[in-house]
Amino acid sequence: MCRGAASPSMRGFTLLELLVVIALIGILAGLLLPALARAKAKANCLTCLNNSRQLVLACLVYTDEFNDRLPYNLGEKEIQDSVRRGRFLNWSSSIMDWDPTSPDNTNTLRLTEGGIGPYTSRNARIYKCPTDNVASDQQAALGWTARVRSFSMNAMVGDAGEFSTSGANVNNPEYRQFFKANQVPKPAQIFMFIEEHPNSINDGYFLNQPNYLRWRELPSSAHNRAANLSFTDGHAETHRWLTPRTVLPVRPGEAYLPVPVSPYDRQDFDWLMYRTSDEEYGGY
Repeated sequence: MCRGAASPSMRGFTLLELLVVIALIGILAGLLLPALARAKAKANCLTCLNNSRQLVLACLVYTDEFNDRLPYNLGEKEIQDSVRRGRFLNWSSSIMDWDPTSPDNTNTLRLTEGGIGPYTSRNARIYKCPTDNVASDQQAALGWTARVRSFSMNAMVGDAGEFSTSGANVNNPEYRQFFKANQVPKPAQIFMFIEEHPNSINDGYFLNQPNYLRWRELPSSAHNRAANLSFTDGHAETHRWLTPRTVLPVRPGEAYLPVPVSPYDRQDFDWLMYRTSDEEYGGY
């Protein structure tokens, strides 16, 4: 018995048709993947921005309960001395570094115990940017994928302990130290928290000095050359940096700070210093 021709509905794809389909899928993927990457990056930036806002709101609740006094903003030595005595005074008591043996890099208790921790519902996630996923080679060898904190506090905001016992900050004597929220004359201008570059973040005390034209502490540029900041009035914003010397790659374990600022290319440095303390006291 002779067999008839195959029905058109049963005919398979030809090689040419398969190649065309594969090519179309490749083109669509090429169009969609960058859009998805941009959407993810934007979502991460918004999450980080919200975390910054949550930190400053926690500080404002803290001031309401402590007669308008802002949280402690101590340097590394005082933080360590306080923790050794079992007292978690600072807004955050973690000291960040690239050391694989330091518990501060992974111990969220150092973030949320004391300080503003109780006013964040002890939520350790808000101290971190979701894009901040870096570790040193030694830390990665132990299975670390990230450290626990991405934000630091403006050195001129809060009680800086031994740095500010005279009423002025010895690190920036020309600037006003704000011990109380009502001392800030322009709350929408003075930043409280900043997303800091992983290579400079350490004690959470973000300090730059106008008399030295250099980045001692470097802001993050993780969000398409931008960083998130929150201000003493409670608002938060994303600021994009303009000069190349502000936008440096993350190099875990490498010490390349301080970074000099060109006197002819200092827009970013001046922008941030203007928002560090009362301009009447500034010497820049």
